[in-house]
Amino acid sequence: MATTTGRIVSGEESDIHDEPHIEGHRITVQFIHAQVAERGLDPESVADKFDLDIADVYRALTYYYDHPEEMREIERKREQAIEDHEHLTTDPDSVRE
Repeated sequence: MATTTGRIVSGEESDIHDEPHIEGHRITVQFIHAQVAERGLDPESVADKFDLDIADVYRALTYYYDHPEEMREIERKREQAIEDHEHLTTDPDSVRE
């Protein structure tokens, strides 16, 4: 695990992301939440896997739950971007024809 801890940088403050992330990393709050809540990893495993301090993982989770409207808006934007660009992806069935 990393030994230095950072803070959560909001999307407005960030030079590298348009959504909240851990300072000094490109790892977003949404990604940390997905690892813990959706994939079922414990915070310690996430910290080890991505070389983060455990406090950073808990800060990201705290940010996620303290800002539910912002996080829902980020998810909505991601889903919209996927939908908007879906036509650019290759359909494996059409490739085989």
